[in-house]
Amino acid sequence: MGRAIVRNPKVFLMDEPLSNLDAKLRVQMRIEISKLHQKLQTTVIYVTHDQTEAMTLGTRIVVMKDGVIQQVDTPQNLYDRPQNLFVAGFMGSPQMNFIDCQAVEQDGAVVLKFGNHSIKLNEKRAQKLIDGGYTNEEFPKKVVLGIRPEDIKDEESFINMSKDSSLEATVRVYELLGAEVFLYFDIDETIPVTARVNPRTTARPGDTITIAFDLTKIHIFDKETEQIISH
Repeated sequence: MGRAIVRNPKVFLMDEPLSNLDAKLRVQMRIEISKLHQKLQTTVIYVTHDQTEAMTLGTRIVVMKDGVIQQVDTPQNLYDRPQNLFVAGFMGSPQMNFIDCQAVEQDGAVVLKFGNHSIKLNEKRAQKLIDGGYTNEEFPKKVVLGIRPEDIKDEESFINMSKDSSLEATVRVYELLGAEVFLYFDIDETIPVTARVNPRTTARPGDTITIAFDLTKIHIFDKETEQIISH
């Protein structure tokens, strides 16, 4: 890298430069590369399989699968507004939860049904599903509900305000990471879900607790095409 810098090139090409380093050195070198980029103000094309490196170093990210570009966007937009299931699952750790659902019109509203549960959608998302023919009773189309682990809550105050999206789940695994806790659930014994919650949570493996989805943060994908329907 030093030999490349002194030549003052117009573009740097970096092909997984940190792949052979251990975890601590990768973090340190990531910071150093970021400092160099800010100092040199030179375009850097950086190839990596590590989404953390892409999110922290990139100003524009190209996500590719099997040689085909899936989405080109800023790191924040890739995280908040993925265009398909692959991008949604690739960006973020733990990855986004995906639940196969059936969209149904019920009592003047649209609900997503999965297992023994259903959640009610707001008017904007409901209209998109109706317009796309996803609520057609004769030819129903499957959809996939996507929600990130941090948007699944177990706080009582949030649950009390989220009656349309609360449900019971059994905790299978509890992982304490200091500043946060990962809870791994089974909904109806068959649907695996991961939640990132406050470390003060009292939930432990074997407990059946109430959780709630933040309905302002959900994503809905077409099951067949895997493309986004609604953010």
